[in-house]
Amino acid sequence: MARIVLVIEDEENLRETIRHNLEREGFDARTAADGEAGLEAALSVRPDVVVLDLMLPQLDGLEVCRALRRRSNVPILMLTAKGEEIDKVVGLELGADDYVTKPVGMRELMARVRALLRRPHEASAGAKSAEVLRAGDLEVDRAAHVVRKAGAPIEVRPREFDLLALLVSNPGRAYTREQILSSLWGHNYVGDERTVDVHVRWLREKIEDNPAQPKRIVTLRGVGYRFDG
Repeated sequence: MARIVLVIEDEENLRETIRHNLEREGFDARTAADGEAGLEAALSVRPDVVVLDLMLPQLDGLEVCRALRRRSNVPILMLTAKGEEIDKVVGLELGADDYVTKPVGMRELMARVRALLRRPHEASAGAKSAEVLRAGDLEVDRAAHVVRKAGAPIEVRPREFDLLALLVSNPGRAYTREQILSSLWGHNYVGDERTVDVHVRWLREKIEDNPAQPKRIVTLRGVGYRFDG
């Protein structure tokens, strides 16, 4: 069955161009022209990926992202015509998994969509051979795609899961932000390295006893991060 990609974009030409390219790549493309319609579609259709414009009528992209994150872990790729870094960072803070600045090439956009789909799909496909990673009271069950702390499941987004699995599977190893981006977002990713910092902060809030003084995911100043368990 084709994976569903919902495109929420008010500019008709761009919306139809993205839809056409998604369908040519074998996706089931759905569209919405404003934020309210897009949010309704996302909650009813349950897409595999949402391509979300930042500037939308009725309900802007940031509000749609915030509302979606309260109810869903669907991967969100945000489109923005703005050049200010703050807009990208705010989008990531609210839960977007990736972003692309307009004007965007369709080959890059398709690659970003496939990258967002790839990791969860691979985890599911390899479920029989994937193991449970353990570090103290923390479990990363790659077969079930579940994180548990002291036996209780913790809700994490797909990219958070991938990041935690990478770190826990290599305890004591230092990872630079560039290495993490390359491993999880792909070699062609050209986004801001602060994407990694945002995801690390989210994970710390969920797995650390005191996120302000993390003991598990340790910051290596001038380098990146290391998992100490």
